[in-house]
Amino acid sequence: MGNLATYHTANLPELMKVIRQNGIGMDDYLDKFFNAPTQTSNYPPYNLVQLNNHESRLEIALAGFKKDEVKVYTEFGKLYVEGKKEESKDVGEFIHKGLAQRSFERVWTITDDTEIRSVGFEDGLLTVELAKIVPEHHARKEYL
Repeated sequence: MGNLATYHTANLPELMKVIRQNGIGMDDYLDKFFNAPTQTSNYPPYNLVQLNNHESRLEIALAGFKKDEVKVYTEFGKLYVEGKKEESKDVGEFIHKGLAQRSFERVWTITDDTEIRSVGFEDGLLTVELAKIVPEHHARKEYL
């Protein structure tokens, strides 16, 4: 029998070394896990709505943005939503400025079996329809 080693937080780097040496194909997973970017802002606010067990909708509030100021794209397993806002040339002084209307970038990690079905922008609400790709052999089939 092999040696059973116990690892604690103090020797986590040693554990990671053992996992990397013995885990074929784990490098990418571990890199995603440990090098995940942290969001520094809660702007813009969003909802993630689960429609059923394989469909969901991401709703992002973008009050004051125009469609041509927003960019949505996927790259390397991530969903990017960017908004570029030009400095306003409003005449006058703000007494209260509650609408941020600033440039931003939000990033969400999406799984390999998730696809973007549609993206819409209407009345200051960006909507991204997401769906799980269900392989044919896992899809529901009715026989009677």
